[in-house]
Amino acid sequence: MNKPEIKDFLGQPGGLTTLFYTEMWERMSYYGMRALLVLFMTAALQEGGMGLTVMTAGAIYGLYTGSVYFMGLPGGWLADRLFGAQKAIWYGGIIIMIGHIILTIPDDRAFFVGLIFVILGTGLLKPNIGAMVGQLYSAEDKRRDSGYAIYYMGINIGSIIGNFVTGYLMDNGGWHWAFGAAAVGMAIGLIQYRLTTYKLCGIGNKPPLPLSEAAQKKTWMVIGISLLAIIFVTYSALEGSFTINPVVVAQYVAILFTLVFFLYYGLIFFFGNLTPDEKKRLGALFLVCIASAFFWSGFEQAGSSLNLFAQNYTDRMIGTFEVPTPWFQSANSIFIVVLTPFFAALWINLAKRLVSPSYGLKTAAGLIIMASGFIVMYFAAQLAAKGLKVAPYWLITTYFIHTVGELCLSPVALSAVSKLSPRRFAGQMMGIFVLTYSIGSIISGLLAGRFDPNNIEQMPSLYMQISIISIAVGVIILLLSFKTRAWEKLAEKDNEEQTTSS
Repeated sequence: MNKPEIKDFLGQPGGLTTLFYTEMWERMSYYGMRALLVLFMTAALQEGGMGLTVMTAGAIYGLYTGSVYFMGLPGGWLADRLFGAQKAIWYGGIIIMIGHIILTIPDDRAFFVGLIFVILGTGLLKPNIGAMVGQLYSAEDKRRDSGYAIYYMGINIGSIIGNFVTGYLMDNGGWHWAFGAAAVGMAIGLIQYRLTTYKLCGIGNKPPLPLSEAAQKKTWMVIGISLLAIIFVTYSALEGSFTINPVVVAQYVAILFTLVFFLYYGLIFFFGNLTPDEKKRLGALFLVCIASAFFWSGFEQAGSSLNLFAQNYTDRMIGTFEVPTPWFQSANSIFIVVLTPFFAALWINLAKRLVSPSYGLKTAAGLIIMASGFIVMYFAAQLAAKGLKVAPYWLITTYFIHTVGELCLSPVALSAVSKLSPRRFAGQMMGIFVLTYSIGSIISGLLAGRFDPNNIEQMPSLYMQISIISIAVGVIILLLSFKTRAWEKLAEKDNEEQTTSS
């Protein structure tokens, strides 16, 4: 039987088709469900919600989003050493779909079980599908950057679809119909993935660094014990054997993730046998990591406090049609799709003019720009505090500013990790960097919990506090970046020496 012909995808390797659509549908399910979480948890019991306080809902939201990023660390390791990326994506997607199906069950206990499934499945799928995109290209293939740009576009298209579909179903079918739509989206992604896996040409089919048979048995034993521990703790908590305070747990987990970040970073810095130049490069990268953690603690307000602001204090009527609250979540993705080409052109044109801002300066600018979006919300919250329904352009403007900040920071930070990390620690440093997402997400949830709908007069000052703190950190990083700029250039020197020696 002849092997099916593998056609190019927009001038890219045919395998990008498989990964593009799989990620698009997975992100449709993830962002579509994420837009519902805080709204569902804070909705009154009479409305089919859980009736939780904003503080509790914010903490759970932070724990969920933070855990999704954190689980990418073991998920990537398991793919590299045990499963292979292809199987990790396949089984991760199945676990995600099961989680969304469980979320359709109108029971509070099923809600938390469903979230755990989605967390575990996303930890397997997300880091490995992104890594496989890079493996489609040889080291000399200049299509890599444009391939990632197309892949990133798929993420945002999925987000747009998810927010619109689940938002519509939330208003017209109910919460659990909306959760069910996320399950359908993931199912479409899995079917597409299975039918087009051949296009990957064996990439990710086997683990690149397989464990010995003895180590595999030990790993499976650890996986089994870990799953049993999760089942035991979850069952005991849901049956009332002990009480879990989500706010307290979120606070301790935020501290734990922060300590792990500093400990791991310190071990590599002090005990990694680094050269003086490599230490300086890690010093420059440290600023980028700090900027990232503060950035996501503000940016992730989109799914929590800003989502609640859209629901409770924004005029969502267009004639006789009421815009579903989750639709506002699509603004970020729409702006990314529109603005990405302009930012790509901006960096290229600056480079042509021999103006190349440092990583520290770019990420500091991204953090400050994001923080300025909360100044807009400060004025919007003042109007809301007077009992007015504010125009939707306040939120849209904030999302636009946040998107500009994201495009200054997010892709730049990933590039900084790959360039400034010592080559022998590149994978571990990317894992450490992902912890900044987890830290920022949990802190974001804790901050969102301070927005009490019954004390709307406090909201302007809370938004201003987020803005001032983020701007202050951004300014400090900006000033330090003038020093670390020279340290960043040491990476170029290292690359030149390696090229010469080879």
